[in-house]
Amino acid sequence: MQGIIDAAVAEVGKVLLGKEPQIRLALCCLFARGHLLIEDLPGMGKTTLSHALADVLGLSWKRVQFTSDLLPADILGVSVYNRNDASFSFHPGPIFTQLLLADEINRTTPRTQSALLEAMAEGQVTVEGETRPLPEPFFVIATQNPIHQSGTYPLPESQLDRFLMRLELGYPHPRAEREMFERGQTAAGQRVRVVQRIDGEQLDAIRSAVAEVHASDNLLDYLQRLVAYTRQSAEFAVGLSPRGALALLDCARTWAVMHNRSHVVPEDLQMILPAVAGHRLVPSGDYAGDSLALVALLQRNVDVIRP
Repeated sequence: MQGIIDAAVAEVGKVLLGKEPQIRLALCCLFARGHLLIEDLPGMGKTTLSHALADVLGLSWKRVQFTSDLLPADILGVSVYNRNDASFSFHPGPIFTQLLLADEINRTTPRTQSALLEAMAEGQVTVEGETRPLPEPFFVIATQNPIHQSGTYPLPESQLDRFLMRLELGYPHPRAEREMFERGQTAAGQRVRVVQRIDGEQLDAIRSAVAEVHASDNLLDYLQRLVAYTRQSAEFAVGLSPRGALALLDCARTWAVMHNRSHVVPEDLQMILPAVAGHRLVPSGDYAGDSLALVALLQRNVDVIRP
């Protein structure tokens, strides 16, 4: 199982150079049945990573470019009147796919953003009083620009919490950037073909293996200490919810499977903690840092329990 995962990471790494940690975290998120939010400046490779993940998993996918004039019906679908038989027929929107790329999700209004809530939480949508199931598996990979940029609408906390992980890509390493120059890749967005490395059966096997991963009492004690610290420390205005704590455990189990282990170790929690907790923590008014700095503070102040 680790071999096919490593092959998938290497395949995506062909188009997103020097970002193996982020690629592994992104795959971890999808293996854990979660939705992924990629936040960074324009031109950093957010959409490239999203395309590559869809291709390497072999999932049907659609892309929606979120703009300020986008309406919920543009995503969910709409019923159209047919004059021939005097009836309405439902025309499904792009959300009816296995992987939805929501590009620049924070450039649309909160009303349109909220159209994704039911789909992300329950794998279904309700349109005009009728509930319709979405394909299985169903993932949302959303990209967003930093909220200080013009024309953006901050995602509400309820929407952020639906994303299992949030990643930032950052500038490429100089060696990776030099390789891009030497390859002759252009800024026009020419796509490099990504080969499928994980099929549906393999994806199901990975997801099933996650449920079998053992978490010891010591590991659960450590997790509880992490969560309790976020709720009690003066640096945090809002700590991790029970759903956030379960998200940490699910991702730690998935990270263990990706590294060919049948049990969770404290390092698994440490690796996935920033991506899972960073967008769920709110600093207090007396704290000068951002949420990722809070995560670093959390990691420093809670001792790692060794099995």
